[in-house]
Amino acid sequence: MTATTSDIEKAAGVLRAGGLVALPTETVYGLGANAEDPAAVARIFQAKGRPPSHPLIVHIPSAESLDDWVQDVPDTARRLAEHFWPGPLTLVLRRGRRVPLEATGGLETVAVRVPDHPVALALLSTFGGGVTAPSANRFGAVSPTTADHVRTELGDAVDFVLDGGSCAVGVESTIVDATGDTPTILRPGGVTREALEALLGGPLAAPSSSRVRVPGQHPSHYAPRGRVVLVEPDRVIAEAELAQRLGHRVGVLVPASVAHVPVKAHAVVALPASITAYAQGLYGFLRELDQQGCDLIVASLPTEEGLGLAIANRLRRAAGPRTTV
Repeated sequence: MTATTSDIEKAAGVLRAGGLVALPTETVYGLGANAEDPAAVARIFQAKGRPPSHPLIVHIPSAESLDDWVQDVPDTARRLAEHFWPGPLTLVLRRGRRVPLEATGGLETVAVRVPDHPVALALLSTFGGGVTAPSANRFGAVSPTTADHVRTELGDAVDFVLDGGSCAVGVESTIVDATGDTPTILRPGGVTREALEALLGGPLAAPSSSRVRVPGQHPSHYAPRGRVVLVEPDRVIAEAELAQRLGHRVGVLVPASVAHVPVKAHAVVALPASITAYAQGLYGFLRELDQQGCDLIVASLPTEEGLGLAIANRLRRAAGPRTTV
């Protein structure tokens, strides 16, 4: 079901009242609050179980409204905004007065983007302000790409869910630190490094040159309940079958290159050959293996170019060390 005009008006009213709205974007579903309401922003952290030091992304209605939310915008940042917005690119810039420190994790920088989804854009227009919206899931868990994912995971913690169908990109936005002389990719995502460098006419700076905190940098992130193990593509099937023999309930993401080889495991997902389709389906595949009760998930990294760089980043974070309580 796609959100109606009435739904969008209701969601805007919820935001004005300080409530939380789950909204679709082209990347993943976000958990939105009025970006200028510190109390509403605080509710996001509470609902997600997210540390308050982790900054949020402010979604704005257009590139033309950028100066309403930030200050001292370099020419390079304007070029990026004009070319890639609406779209899955987030720019980190100096915080404007309208953005409370609660939304930035206490930083004097803020992450902003214009989402490329008709429902999200309609909500921003109807609401008439900015919306802080991290992914609509528990902190560190697999991001949601359908409205049902949000409802299942967050339940009554969300005041209203706007259904915009399945997300077209499927992985989060690319985050670029645009505060320095040379832009830096802090998180790969829906806009590829190659596309950014083609526009700018040169390479981007190494992530180590930026000290800005941004979403998605926790060692364990985007993680299913099952432990993720990464191996070389030609070792995926052998590793999965060994773990199955050792008593694990194994889920396996089988690369297209070995999809013709039968595998003995508890649950098997054959990955699409298209890297675009892989990105669209990644989080859904991980959720499916969780639903199948897999305690171990065997996967491999795709070639790290184009969207493959973002997929590899998400899988590495999913396989990262987890905090035990």
